[in-house]
Amino acid sequence: MIAGLLPDLARDLHVGLPAAGHLVTVFSCAYAIGAPVIAVLTASIERRSLLTVAMLCFGLGNALAALTPNYAGLLAARLLLALSAAGFMPAASGYAAAFGGHERRGRALSMVTNGLTLAIIAGVPLGVLVGEGFGWRATFFSVAGLAALSVIGILTGMPGQQPGIVPTLGERFALAKRRDMLAVLATSLLTVASTFALYTYLSVFAAEVAGIGPEGLIVVLLAFGLASAIGTWFGGIITDKWGAARTVAIGCGLTLMAYSVFSLAPELPPKEAISALVPALLLWGFASWGTMTAQQARLVALAPALASVSLSLNSSAIYLGSAMGAAVGAVVVAKGAVEHLGWVAALFSMTALLAVLVASRPSRPGETGVP
Repeated sequence: MIAGLLPDLARDLHVGLPAAGHLVTVFSCAYAIGAPVIAVLTASIERRSLLTVAMLCFGLGNALAALTPNYAGLLAARLLLALSAAGFMPAASGYAAAFGGHERRGRALSMVTNGLTLAIIAGVPLGVLVGEGFGWRATFFSVAGLAALSVIGILTGMPGQQPGIVPTLGERFALAKRRDMLAVLATSLLTVASTFALYTYLSVFAAEVAGIGPEGLIVVLLAFGLASAIGTWFGGIITDKWGAARTVAIGCGLTLMAYSVFSLAPELPPKEAISALVPALLLWGFASWGTMTAQQARLVALAPALASVSLSLNSSAIYLGSAMGAAVGAVVVAKGAVEHLGWVAALFSMTALLAVLVASRPSRPGETGVP
């Protein structure tokens, strides 16, 4: 949501675009640190109850963000939003993995990821539309109202689920130190860093490179979200049929192709740049979100009994990646080089592809392969 509101938010709070972009960095860092800690503290809590409390806190955080008078208050609200999301998402993924069983794990996890994708399809463009008409604070109020509806949905539409095996702290640390686990987490981190280096400042990039204004941005974000939804659904199916590692490798390769177009588009006239960016945007959304579904399946397969732990570690890697990408993007924007964001994303993406290829190489005797 911040990506679409960035220019107006920065102007209203009297801060620069890089400082506004740090709202993503702060959120991501807090999420990354909070996810494993909250997973430990809430390991013995019934899953539906945990999801309910986390969503209530998320709604409160959005209300506080809408009411804050200054940048510091918005940073504090973003911290609360990060911690509530850090409690919600790993628990939701663990719930889905257990509910779907082994045979339908990929598709069950893709349903959770589709929740995020639907937020991009509807929430981000609508957030820009509401922000343009009523101000960015109205967008936060709207999300607070949606959070309240989500609480009702959780309480009325989801059966209770016990937490299952509660791993010890030593088991958690041991899991985090495994070579195969680290390989998957590194791929998640680098993949998301590539996304957020560009996506955080997509409104600025689109305006400068292709002359796309607020109305056009809504269409751009909607197209990205639709492609992401299709990619998430397709990624779950392909993961179950072809295997998670192969799905991730294909996804990383396609995403790198998309970033290559973003890198070269600034050399074109605006009208031609739009023609090049639209298919690249669709490919980017399709491939990147399908990849993350397969990443979750890889982690669950490595340690099925510790799925809640591995998924919380993956959440940390994802949000460390978004913090890294947004922070690097902020440096590029501060230097007045918005048109180079595509190259930054491509570099991260190439590293992610190398990581998954190295991790998927045939194992030597005594080594554990990454599925």
